[in-house]
Amino acid sequence: MSLISVKNLSVAYGAHTVLHNVALVLEPGEIVTIVGPNGSGKTSLLRAIIGASEPTSGTITLKPGLKIGYVPQKLHIDPTLPITVERFMRLTDRVPREACRSALEAAGVPDLLHRQMSQLSGGQFQRVLLARALINHPDVLLLDEATQGLDQPGSAAFYRQIEDVRRDTGCAVLMISHELHVVMSASDRVICLNGHVCCEGAPAVVASAPEYRALFGTGTGGALALYRHDHDHDHDHDHHHDHSHKAAE
Repeated sequence: MSLISVKNLSVAYGAHTVLHNVALVLEPGEIVTIVGPNGSGKTSLLRAIIGASEPTSGTITLKPGLKIGYVPQKLHIDPTLPITVERFMRLTDRVPREACRSALEAAGVPDLLHRQMSQLSGGQFQRVLLARALINHPDVLLLDEATQGLDQPGSAAFYRQIEDVRRDTGCAVLMISHELHVVMSASDRVICLNGHVCCEGAPAVVASAPEYRALFGTGTGGALALYRHDHDHDHDHDHHHDHSHKAAE
């Protein structure tokens, strides 16, 4: 049975339709990346899957007993709040210390258990969020622009860690990414979204699709372009449509 099955999904905020007739399936163990310009409904799709927003129509079916680990785009913690990584990871679930340590190791930061959250670098902070998502051994990891704000080496290292997590745990991954150069190496399948599913398939197939090129250009020799933006908000439909393209290096 598929882990997640989305059929004929539509989402609207008032009179504004963000997603129309979207279909998506996530199978066990695969890494699927959703790409699309600002305003394309990517975050709205993830929010609908985790039950944070109500679809206008269509169905979302989760495998019974499915455990989901969610890694948000960013999380603000008051820098004056004295809280260790261990305490942060146990805020909502009193898991054993060893479980915290094991999750941090899986996220590639085994030595951060007693560090203050306010002392972490951006990359370390995101690894702690990943560890928190892994602590209950999820079947699926959902990541919403999880490397937002990190530099390119930091982003690449984070996505390599995601590949390691998939290899070591067998969990599936569904993620939104604007860093399209990563998609080629890290994804089994890519879904190009722009209010509806424009195209989907293996990364190389999507990269050559006319619908994809209309949104992102051809890059260098048809390679996936690196698409960056300066900000993101809770709802994709609030996004500005100014963006820039740069060929993948």
